[in-house]
Amino acid sequence: MSSDASPGRTVIPAVFVLIWATGFVAARFMAPHAEALTFVAIRVVGVALVLAGIAFALGARWPRTRAGWADALIAGILMQGVYVIGVFWSVQHGLPAGIAALVGSLQPLLTAMLARPVLGERVSPRRWLGILIGFAGAILVLAPKVGATDASGIPPVALAACLGAMVAMTSGTLWQKSRSAQADLLSNATIQFLGAAALAIPVALLFGSGRFDATVPAWLGLGWSVLVNSVAGILLLLVLIRRGAVAGVASLFFLVPPVSALMAYALFGEALAPIQLAGMALAAAGVAVASRG
Repeated sequence: MSSDASPGRTVIPAVFVLIWATGFVAARFMAPHAEALTFVAIRVVGVALVLAGIAFALGARWPRTRAGWADALIAGILMQGVYVIGVFWSVQHGLPAGIAALVGSLQPLLTAMLARPVLGERVSPRRWLGILIGFAGAILVLAPKVGATDASGIPPVALAACLGAMVAMTSGTLWQKSRSAQADLLSNATIQFLGAAALAIPVALLFGSGRFDATVPAWLGLGWSVLVNSVAGILLLLVLIRRGAVAGVASLFFLVPPVSALMAYALFGEALAPIQLAGMALAAAGVAVASRG
C-alpha cells in the first residue's frame, strides 16, 4: 500500500476488491437456495477443508506453539465467524442491506482510529484525508438505498448485531497484524476458518433452519463462495495486511459498495443513480489518496 507502482502493489488490491465484492452478490444469489446461517456454516467448513488440503499439499509451516494456534483461531473467529454471522443475522432479522453496508463502511474509520494505540502505526494526515473522502464516496453510493429506508423500521437489535460484526472485523484485522505477522499464510488461513467453523456450526444448529436445496445453482453459488470469495479472498487479504499499514488496507473496503453496485447492475438489472456514479468516483479517489499515505 505504498507509492510503489509495481504490479503486485496495484493488481493484488484490485483483485481483492473484485473478489470481496462478489460476496454480497453471492449472498443475494444464494438467498432463495439456502438459509443464511446454514449457508455460512457449510461455507466455512468447505473453506477450511480446501485450505487444509492446499496447505498439506504444499508443505505449509504450522504453528509450533499453542499461542500461535490461538492467535490464528481468535483472528478467524472474529474475521470469519462473528463478522459474517453478525452481518447475515442482522439482515435476516430485518436490517436493510443498505444500512448494513453503511455500517460496514465505518470499518476503515475505526481501524484508522485504533491503528496507533493498538499497533503503534501513525496514520498520516494524507491517509486520513483519503479515508474521509472514501467514506463520503461510500455514503453517496449507498444513499439511494439508505434514503429509501424508514428509520423507525430499523430493528435496534439487528443494528447492534451489525455494529458488533463491524467491530469484530476491525478487531480481527488488528489482531492478525499484531500477532501473526510471521505466520505461514496458508496454515494461518486454514486455522482461521477452523475457528470460524467452531463458531458457525453450533450457531447454525441452534438458530438456523438447515435449509439448503442442493440444486445446481445452489452448488455453483457455494462453490464460488468457497473457492473464490473465501479461499482466494482471505489469502489476498492476509497478504495485504502483512505488506501494508492496516489503515491503508482497510480503506480498500470503501471500493466494495461501488463494485458491488456495478455487479448488481450487470447481473440483476439494479438501477444506478447519478449520485451513485459520483460516489464511485469519489470512493476511488479516496482509496487512491489513502494508499499513498
